[in-house]
Amino acid sequence: MTLKIFNPKINSKIFQNRSNLADNEHTIHPVNESKNKSFDWIIFLSVCGLMLFSIAFVYSASGTLAELRYGAADKLFWNHSIRVLIALFVMILFANINYKVWEKFSKPLLFLSILFLILVFFVGTQINGAYRWIYIGPINFQPSELAKFSLVLILSVYLSKRQEFIKSFRLSFLPMMIWIGLICILIALQPNFSTAIVIFLISMTLLFIGNVSIKHIVITFAISFITAILFGMNASYRFQRIVAFIENVEGSKDVVLSPAAFQLQQALIAFGNGGIFGQGPGQSRQSLLYLPESYGDFIFSIIGEEYGFFGVSILLFVFAVIIYRGFKIAQSTNDSFAYFLVSGIMITIAFYVIVSAGVNIGLLPTTGLPLPFISYGGTAVIFYAASIGIVLNISKKSNQN
Repeated sequence: MTLKIFNPKINSKIFQNRSNLADNEHTIHPVNESKNKSFDWIIFLSVCGLMLFSIAFVYSASGTLAELRYGAADKLFWNHSIRVLIALFVMILFANINYKVWEKFSKPLLFLSILFLILVFFVGTQINGAYRWIYIGPINFQPSELAKFSLVLILSVYLSKRQEFIKSFRLSFLPMMIWIGLICILIALQPNFSTAIVIFLISMTLLFIGNVSIKHIVITFAISFITAILFGMNASYRFQRIVAFIENVEGSKDVVLSPAAFQLQQALIAFGNGGIFGQGPGQSRQSLLYLPESYGDFIFSIIGEEYGFFGVSILLFVFAVIIYRGFKIAQSTNDSFAYFLVSGIMITIAFYVIVSAGVNIGLLPTTGLPLPFISYGGTAVIFYAASIGIVLNISKKSNQN
């Protein structure tokens, strides 16, 4: 089954729609005011639901740790609640800003993100051997989130404006690969190898639906794959993660004793405890300091323990609805920039959900990727909310057209 949204030739439909609009610009049509003012309420309510429920998920997953570390079980709960409220405000704000503004600010945002990615090595805070955060007073900022957003933005601009020579290596592919390579290298050097890989895959997927030469993409994949292996084996902890994943797949009994596999084993225990319908809200045992990062990268496992297979199925269904509705919005727009921008945002969410869930259930090696809208963290949830706000604005403009 082929989804229309992934048809590289869809741009011809977009440009044809532009011509049709030009032909009919002098025709008077009845105007439905309610439709003109509406955006996609299904996406809006779904994202609001995810972020609001994440407050309960984070509280359940972090209470014991917060009590020991800060002396208050609700410390991380209140931090996350404030960030969710800010994210909701940002989403509504961006939903009311004309998305065309971001086309004009695409390069300044990209340069700003590159500047922050460089600054993090000099003024960033080192956590677990990695420089990923910049602290500005009480605010902590993760530059890779801005870089991820700005890269999707600039690629959408390039793909929409260069369709006439999109197959050209020099005029089209090379300029885009320079930005992709620079962003991914700076993030990988933090080191944040898993984020760099996912951003690269997101970018390549967006180039594919943008009708870029398949030959160029395949060659780039081959070179990048070899480079990733060499770079990945350069750090022992990355090698240990891969070994632990292979041992788990093979069912090795010794994997329980492997430090690299500890998180994965505890995550699988959480799912085993949850069964079909779960232990109930707030009844997780793995969050009692057994599962590291239970409120962050491994919160999907805690949800599985408390709400069971039934609960995580509903969660994944909500994500599927958001992604499906997003691609429908992209397909319905008559603006190629909007098409690529919405597609890029939905591809990003889809990749992060798949990787995060895959890691938690042992289908992928352990990474440090959060679950969108759910995991504890300020920068990620705010940028995801801003991205959805842009999608909502595009959906509103599509309704008006």
